[in-house]
Amino acid sequence: MSDAVLAGRRALITGAAGGIGAATARAFATAGASVLLTDADPAVTAIAEETGGRAVVADLADRAAVADLIRRAPELLGGPLTTVVHAAARLATGPVSSIDDEEWDRLLAVNLTATMVLLRASSGAIADGGTITVISSNAAASPRLGLAAYGATKAAVTSLVRSAGLELAARGIRCNVITPGSTDTPMLRGMWPESVPAQDSADAVIAGSAQDFRLGIPLGRLAQPEDIAATAVFLASDEARHITLHDLRVDGGATLDQ
Repeated sequence: MSDAVLAGRRALITGAAGGIGAATARAFATAGASVLLTDADPAVTAIAEETGGRAVVADLADRAAVADLIRRAPELLGGPLTTVVHAAARLATGPVSSIDDEEWDRLLAVNLTATMVLLRASSGAIADGGTITVISSNAAASPRLGLAAYGATKAAVTSLVRSAGLELAARGIRCNVITPGSTDTPMLRGMWPESVPAQDSADAVIAGSAQDFRLGIPLGRLAQPEDIAATAVFLASDEARHITLHDLRVDGGATLDQ
């Protein structure tokens, strides 16, 4: 792909304060897109300055905030919205027997309801021929100890996006899911015990654990946020013009059984 493969695109990227979202913002800007970045974390403004984009600090669990963001997007981007990449998400860990009601409700609000609200609002605003890409997780299809609630929300998100893609296909709008595996982000590192060196924790993830019912990573490395961002650029580009309703695994082969 050329360096300006997204020239002329006007993209909204959520969860852009760090991790996969921030990497996607940088990749889109490098590829020539105009970017509007949002996150509940005010640090998103620094990423916007870095990428030459605009930033809106917003909690996507607030339905009115999402509607207002989509309404303002053409003004902030200088033209109709053409592209959405939804990377915002929340993680919760622990067994089903100890899921806290408040945490469950917040997980549903941030991971699932926010995705629905964003799809609903953007479907009426995005230009014909546009693209919507949502970041899911391979925990959606492969059970993980301690990730039941998180995985359930991501499974629902994957189904929701693919169904929305059917509805929007007549307008040439492509809806796809990127399913990462273990990616070297603050979210992943937050799951690692502080008493164990980070490299040891990374090596354990790569090796897998039969005791934990977790496959390793055949490619022998954690994904970097830039790996997921590059996939998002591809799916938003004309190189992927005949790809929609697709769940694209970017996990180094970790879900080889799927």
